[in-house]
Amino acid sequence: MQSNSSDAPASAAGATQTPTSASAEATGRAPGSADHAWPEFGYEVMPFKGIFESVTASVPTDVPLTVTASPNKTIEDTVKLAVRFHADGYRVAPHLSARMIRNRDHLGELLTDLQAGGIRELFVIGGDAEPPAGDYVDALGLLRDIASFDLAWDRIGIGGYPEGHPKIDDAKLLQALVAKQPFATHIVTQICFSAEATATWLRQLRAAGVTLPVRIGVPGAIERTKLIRISSSVGVGESMNFLRKQQSMFWRFFVPGGYNPTKLVKAYRKHFSAPDVEGFHIFTFNSVKSTEEWRRKMNSH
Repeated sequence: MQSNSSDAPASAAGATQTPTSASAEATGRAPGSADHAWPEFGYEVMPFKGIFESVTASVPTDVPLTVTASPNKTIEDTVKLAVRFHADGYRVAPHLSARMIRNRDHLGELLTDLQAGGIRELFVIGGDAEPPAGDYVDALGLLRDIASFDLAWDRIGIGGYPEGHPKIDDAKLLQALVAKQPFATHIVTQICFSAEATATWLRQLRAAGVTLPVRIGVPGAIERTKLIRISSSVGVGESMNFLRKQQSMFWRFFVPGGYNPTKLVKAYRKHFSAPDVEGFHIFTFNSVKSTEEWRRKMNSH
């Protein structure tokens, strides 16, 4: 049984010496090198009914995708949808949620299915499933076992919390990132509406020796009614977990005039440039048509 749902081990020292399957030795190239760099905008989608048709009808294949892992679905649903998108020409990184994976054998089956389907990119998280499905309770334990398989991955993303986590103190979050860094190629942040807060967090990471590039989490062009419907379909418990993590999100979406993705993206662009920040991870909440229309308008200016 892996321990500590905070993803923060008692000591990070041993992890920094463990080879990662995302490393140059495993892939034959430096992690995150130009031939595998993602475009400025990538979309996150959830494995719900109709999302494949919505994406393929609205989103060009040069926009990369990530597919979430929902406790109300199975991890196999995430894998199958990711492989289906890849077969249709998209570049895809499925979420592997530690708490939804039973054991090392189950992990091996998932990784084998992904590789057979052409997937070479992952996003590894601890997840919120209660109780956990088996041996894994945090992302670090899962990352270590992924690295132990003789499989090559071009990119492996891990999560970051610029505004903190309601259940985990900041010191443990930072310790966890230090420990997970050798197994990853980049960090994807949770949604943060403050470029200044993200800049402060990023300085703290760099001071602690975390050098991974970052993709900034930003909500897409989402109608409030659609967000409510998605929250209902996800389930009350999972929705509340999400909103607890996104402490300022409720007010931004439900106070009139509170949220504009263009303003937020422009604020981040003023603060950051490569190599610290690769681009934006757009949480579409499956509002892919309106988000794609927004992206095209944004890029035309």
